[in-house]
Amino acid sequence: MRHFLDIHKTDFSDLSAILEQADKTKTARLGKPKGTIDEDAVLAGKMVALIFEKPSTRTRVSFDMGARQMGAQTMVLSGNDMQIGHGESIADTARVLSRYVDLIMIRTFSEETLLELAEYADVPVINGLTDRTHPCQIMADIMTFQEKHGSIKGKKVTWLGDGNNVCASFLHAAGQFGFDLTFAGPEELEPEAEFVGYARKKGSQVVIERDAAKAVEGADLVVTDTWLSMHDGKDARDRRHNLLRPYQVNAELMKLANEDATFMHCLPAHRDEEVTSEVMDGPQSVVFDEAENRMHAQKAIMQWCLDG
Repeated sequence: MRHFLDIHKTDFSDLSAILEQADKTKTARLGKPKGTIDEDAVLAGKMVALIFEKPSTRTRVSFDMGARQMGAQTMVLSGNDMQIGHGESIADTARVLSRYVDLIMIRTFSEETLLELAEYADVPVINGLTDRTHPCQIMADIMTFQEKHGSIKGKKVTWLGDGNNVCASFLHAAGQFGFDLTFAGPEELEPEAEFVGYARKKGSQVVIERDAAKAVEGADLVVTDTWLSMHDGKDARDRRHNLLRPYQVNAELMKLANEDATFMHCLPAHRDEEVTSEVMDGPQSVVFDEAENRMHAQKAIMQWCLDG
């Protein structure tokens, strides 16, 4: 049985195989109606549970559509539907769901919820997002970058803004895929030392830089994310805006990166806050390719989990 819990917990050979399968899956679907089932239908007869304690657009639709394209049926459950970890323990929830479904994807708050679910489940569990990491997003991002530029190994990625869960998974990926990462953001919002240490231990150069202009010099990929959590109140919003305003990605900043540098954002974006519309809609942006590739990458992840 294989879980997909984090990029650094999955062997590089398996990560590479997943991306190779994602490319094949995407190519095979070119020109086909989105609602058609794949010819090989590798998940025919399978039931996939999709648990959402956090609201979602891309994660929900991409996993749901991807599973259906592979011939599976899906059961979408919200935190209100299940009260996971409240009325029933997470361990017991895992045991029960394992009697009904073949695969579980969970998008949750606490990493502990994910890990306990995986510990007690008898079926594979996929991390659709926690407050600490977002591995499926970064698999789609690497897929997207390599479609445009070839191997990401040895490239420079610059992250601007909040060292959040997406940044954490980028650091895991830096260590696994062999690229360097420069973080530019306020000291208060730096990524956890554990994530930085992992990438450095694996041989990646990780630089912490306060000056956004210096950070993007020579960058092959420029990445940002929303400055705000869906749960932030007004005081937190105002404080974050003040801290992060110097790290907005705009056209002037992108000019300092490599000429063919790509811009990414996992979405949803607050246009003209963390990134200007000029950049988001410009020729260097691949944000909607990223969004599409969530489905292809996750199809490959689901197949990898069940092949095991």
